[in-house]
Amino acid sequence: MTERSHFFSYLAAFTLSALIGLSVSEASEKPNVVVFLVDDMGVMDTSVPFMTDSDGKAELHPLNRFYRTPNMERLAKQGIRFSDFYAMSVCSPTRVSIMTGQTSARHRTTQYIKPESDNRGTFGPEGWHWSGITKDAVTLPAAVRQAGYRTIHCGKAHFGPKDSFGADPINIGFDVNIAGCAYGRPSTYYGEKNFGNGKKGLISRAVPGLEKYHGKNIYLTEALTIEFNAALKQAVADEKPFFGYMSHYAVHAPFNPDPRFSGNYPKGAKGAFASMIEGMDKSLGDVLDTLNDLGVAKDTLVIFLGDNGTDAPLGDGNEIACAEPLRAKKGAHYEGGMRVPFIAAWAKRDAANAHQKRLPIPAGVIQGQIGDVTDLFPTILKLVGAAAPEGHVVDGVDLAMRLMGKHDSGREPTFLMHFPHAHRSDYFTAYRKGDWKVIYHYQPETEGAVARYELFNLKSDRSESENLATHNPEKLSGMVQAMMAALSDANAQYPISKDGKILHPLAPKGP
Repeated sequence: MTERSHFFSYLAAFTLSALIGLSVSEASEKPNVVVFLVDDMGVMDTSVPFMTDSDGKAELHPLNRFYRTPNMERLAKQGIRFSDFYAMSVCSPTRVSIMTGQTSARHRTTQYIKPESDNRGTFGPEGWHWSGITKDAVTLPAAVRQAGYRTIHCGKAHFGPKDSFGADPINIGFDVNIAGCAYGRPSTYYGEKNFGNGKKGLISRAVPGLEKYHGKNIYLTEALTIEFNAALKQAVADEKPFFGYMSHYAVHAPFNPDPRFSGNYPKGAKGAFASMIEGMDKSLGDVLDTLNDLGVAKDTLVIFLGDNGTDAPLGDGNEIACAEPLRAKKGAHYEGGMRVPFIAAWAKRDAANAHQKRLPIPAGVIQGQIGDVTDLFPTILKLVGAAAPEGHVVDGVDLAMRLMGKHDSGREPTFLMHFPHAHRSDYFTAYRKGDWKVIYHYQPETEGAVARYELFNLKSDRSESENLATHNPEKLSGMVQAMMAALSDANAQYPISKDGKILHPLAPKGP
């Protein structure tokens, strides 16, 4: 090659490098956001300790020693995690809450969406939103896109039943949809089995859009991660800030062991679930590495969370085994059914970064104030400089103060979980305020529909083993009144009794 050729080769390389640097620079004028959502992952399904002792220090439990999640540990070390973060106890209500910023009592998708038929149940409200997200809904990706962002959906959607508006993530504001549809679970995680495609019958639950991996030795979690990272690369190449919603089908049943990690655990459902957790964790690490390789890690906020409590195959019903020291699992009104892992961190720490100066997240800190899935909507919109249309009611609050490790002395954080259906726990409302939690049981199947109350002090009894409803009638009355006010504000719907009456909640009778 001549000296002149060397010069032009150098010039071309320099120009390309400059253009890449320019594109990253232009895109970095706005912060990127990645929401990393894991299906059916409870707060104890990780090696990261979220539970704290009386001094607010991290407290390891046996389940933390069983699971291997080094990339969750990596993210937690460079950011903040919440000890008490809440989601609805089943998936679709949580997912619609993330998209709208509203509690399930307000948006009325109060049950998981069965794709083929309305699953309100015998005594559930007739007007609940089985349709999920509809055309007139205000959604997070649509609002973020209005602010100039590339919006990317990958994985589980479950925003609406088959053939509905919400069944396709593109309809609700995403520019890119990778493998999202009406189904809430796959029939198989294995590429060799085409991720369920080709099977007949309504239970096939085939994952769409991943044909390039059919017949190959690849696990669904890995295939989704490859496609998501490719979409991130394309956004950076196109000089677009991005909102990425990485929504894994894992670790929902079926508990197909992830062969990459199954050797680390005992055989059986327990070990299979653990291998799926570790596969999900590898995905998190791959996404973090991709952000770093693309030069946008310093400009990208990563939010990691689960969509409801654990479904680990370690116990049934209201037992403590699956979420020890918490009680119960997915679908339940106890803490194991609705408390989830939550970590927020910049993908790479840099105190000089303009975005990180605006939202300085401390490293390795545990936030003791509660938060919940409705808070993502206002938090993300504020960060990216977007806004919801006037008139859209938002139940969540901006988490910025709590993400900075401070005590938010504004509106006292509360959590409302409303479930007027039958599932694993039937017909209940749970409400947390401060250290206290009340559970109201509507009991529509009982003649006369006599309500039942449970009251717990979670500070002194996180396993919810001592019902204080009869021992502390004043606190019970105050909590039920606050719960009723929250339900009324949301214009909630209620179960219907055996004799056809709407079961509005009742305040407890005095002593």
